[in-house]
This record gives sequence, C-alpha cells and structure tokens, in this order.
Amino acid sequence: MTAPVENPAPPAASDGGEDVDIVTFGCRLNAWESEVMRDHARAGGMTNTILVNTCAVTSEAVRQARQTIRRLKRERPGAEIVVTGCAAQIDPGMFANMPQVARVIGNAEKLRPETFRTRAVSGGSVEVGDIMSVREVASHLVDGLDGKARAYVQVQTGCDHRCTFCVIPYGRGNARSAPAGEVVDQVRRLVETGHSEVVLTGVDLTSWGQDLPGTPKLGRLVRAILKQVPDLPRLRLSSIDAIEIDDDLFRAVAEEERLCPYMHLSLQAGDDMILKRMKRRHLRAEAIALTERLRAVRPEIAFGADLIAGFPTETEAMFENSLKLVDECGLAFLHVFPYSPRPGTPAARMPQLDGAVIKERAARLRAKGEEALVRHLNSRVGAELTVIMEKPGSARAEDFTPMILDAPARPGALLRARATGHDGARLIGVATEAA
Repeated sequence: MTAPVENPAPPAASDGGEDVDIVTFGCRLNAWESEVMRDHARAGGMTNTILVNTCAVTSEAVRQARQTIRRLKRERPGAEIVVTGCAAQIDPGMFANMPQVARVIGNAEKLRPETFRTRAVSGGSVEVGDIMSVREVASHLVDGLDGKARAYVQVQTGCDHRCTFCVIPYGRGNARSAPAGEVVDQVRRLVETGHSEVVLTGVDLTSWGQDLPGTPKLGRLVRAILKQVPDLPRLRLSSIDAIEIDDDLFRAVAEEERLCPYMHLSLQAGDDMILKRMKRRHLRAEAIALTERLRAVRPEIAFGADLIAGFPTETEAMFENSLKLVDECGLAFLHVFPYSPRPGTPAARMPQLDGAVIKERAARLRAKGEEALVRHLNSRVGAELTVIMEKPGSARAEDFTPMILDAPARPGALLRARATGHDGARLIGVATEAA
C-alpha cells in the first residue's frame, strides 16, 4: 500500500484565483491523480468547482473529508463540490446524501476526460462504477505537481492482497500496471519540463508487472528508467512491500546512485502472531534481514515504515515487539496509525481493544519514532548531502531527511549542503554548491 498520510490535516481550497480548486487527502497516488483531474477539469471548461479527493485508510480520514466538505461549502456557497477518491468509491451514498455535494465520481471515472465535460444535473448525482471490473491503467501525462519540487508517476494501482485491516482494495480494485514504455516516456517528459526528482508510486508498487506480458518485476522498470532517461538526476520509490523486493531491484539499490537510498516499508507490525492475523506475507525476522541486507550494500540508506498500534487481539507483549522492531530495523521515519476498524474487513469482526489502549500505544509508538528520528539525524550531522529544494528554507536529502536550508534556489533545484546540526525534526544545513 502506498504510503498514506495519517490523519491528514484538512487542507484549504485556494483563494478562488482558479476556477477549479482541488483538496487532496491521503497518499502520494491521490496527489498525482489530483493533478490529472485538474488538467481534465480545465480542459472540460469546468468553473467554480472544488474537487475533493478523499482517502479511506482510516475512519478519521473519512471524518476529516466530510468535515472539510462542510467547511468548503460555507466558505464558497456558490461552488459545485465534486467528491471522489477511495472513500467515495467505497461509500458513494454517504457523500451523495450530504447536501453540500453536487457530484460523486469513482476512482476510475475521475481519470477520464469525459467525466469533466458535464456538470451535475442534480445535487448528489453518483457516477461510480465497479472498480473490480477495471483492467487497465490509463496513461496520463502530467507536467508535474503544481508548486511541488518533485513529480509523481503512477506505474501501478489496485491490490490483489487482502490484508485483514485494509479496505483500500475495494476503493482501488485489482492490481494493474502501466506498461514500461509509457512510464519511461512520462519520466522523460517530466525531466524535459525541468523536474529533478521523480517518484514512482502505486497502491502495491512492488506488484508492478504481474499483469503485463512476461510478468516483469519492478526492478526491471527501475533499470529501464535509469538507462533510457540518463538526464534524470533522482528516482525515488514510494512505499513498498518488503517481501516483494526482486533481485533486479536489490541490485539497482546497490549499484544505481541515482536511485534514492530510502525505502519506506509497509511493515504494519513487529509481532509474528499479529502479522499472521493481519494476513501479511512476511515475518519480523524477514523485515530485519531485509534492512540488514540493504544496509550492507548501500550503507547510507535510510528506512521508514508504516506501523499500526492497537490491532485487535494485540497484547502488551505483542506491542512491545513492534516497539523493538523500530530499533532492530534501524527505522528513521514512522507513519503510526492507531488501529481503526473499517467496515467489511475481517479485522473489524475480531475482538477489539479499548480505544484508550489504542490511543496510548499509538502515542508510545510515535514517541519511539521521535527517538529514532533523532538518532538518525545525529548520524547525519557533519555529512555533505545532495538535497532538493522543496520550498524557500526547506530541502530534503536523497535519504528523505528534511533539512532547514537558507539558500536562494528555486523549488526543485539540487544543491550540495553540509549538515551542521539539527532541531530534533530536521537537519540544519549550509549550502556548499550546486549539485
């Protein structure tokens, strides 16, 4: 599952300078798809419209989306609000019944140009198809994300796995891959339009290729991009399933300097019994062995992970194993999720923990993550790093470490910078030269 944003802060629509505004919740894939929708809506002549791209990874994400929709309508009562994304795909009726919503469109429909050539004929109209019947990944050329330093390329969507806690496959459908040639062409286009870093993203990224002729693996795609787009300075992967790193991808991490030394792992737990009850396909020892193996061939690599606190039946001893995993894998960046039962999932029918216990364990896991980040930052002080400017005063290193950097450079520019210290959350750096 692509790395989501836990409890995403309700974003504000823009000041009305554009006729089409987009509010995006959730994962990097949603961010990319929002730009596709923006292009389609502009081409379709839509005006005074707010597109809300929702997330369903937690009940809190759904709650925040509904809260944001109500706020947006108060702020812009004349605007047409169109709701899409995973939460809308899974429960379109819930959003259609909101008086603020004019249209609800599905995850497949939101990527089709024709969807944006008409307006709602009545409040709450629903255009949501059967996502499980979709078989293709449409090719969409996006010149980059508005105001972003890096660009995302969707190479895969959907998921064939059925983790017991996860509702996302019902919002995204079955796993589908974009052909390698189309991906390479899009990356080349992004480099030609000035992007220094491209992120490959998908719902189950490491399953890329399983539905293509010859069933190629993700490593082959990575190698093809780096070979056929030699002017691409940095290629990054979004969240990956640790059990599916193929030999080609492992060699690419070891040998390709332009492949960023950062892996965000979908680990979810550190206890074998909980992993089995989650229906994950790895055990804790395999996760630890993977990080050790990657660190051996790429010593500067950093790791992030998704971890769930308070999964049903989790005992204190089981939770302690998740805490220990942070140290044993040498994790630096955590996405911590307090367990949230999602309707229709097997985990929702398991014996649930008390909400106060879940909240307390999530807080302890976040505190452990803060300790791990400080440890990581300490290890980088004194190093000279190549960073990409994200916005004035803020940059990010190849290993995903954020840096405070006062340098007169545009977003997306690559610089060399020396880390002189940190503030507990970010490195503090001094620019030394252009990269």
